[in-house]
Amino acid sequence: MDNLDAALIHLLAERFKLTQRVGVLKATHALPPADPAREAEQTTRLRRLAVDAQLDPAFAEKFLAFVISEVIRHHESIPRG
Repeated sequence: MDNLDAALIHLLAERFKLTQRVGVLKATHALPPADPAREAEQTTRLRRLAVDAQLDPAFAEKFLAFVISEVIRHHESIPRG
């Protein structure tokens, strides 16, 4: 269990490193921090993956929504240029 928790933390850290780079690109090109169409696609995709993995899709959706809200918060803090 401890190893799985550690793996989750490391995976989240990697994900946020990548989304930080995306945020810089969005700021550089004056793109909005949020992309509702992409978020909807990802929610549908993640719900499907959750069902396949026998994980509650509602939980997966809540988890993704939390992660996306953090990503958007980070993107909003990047100076626009």
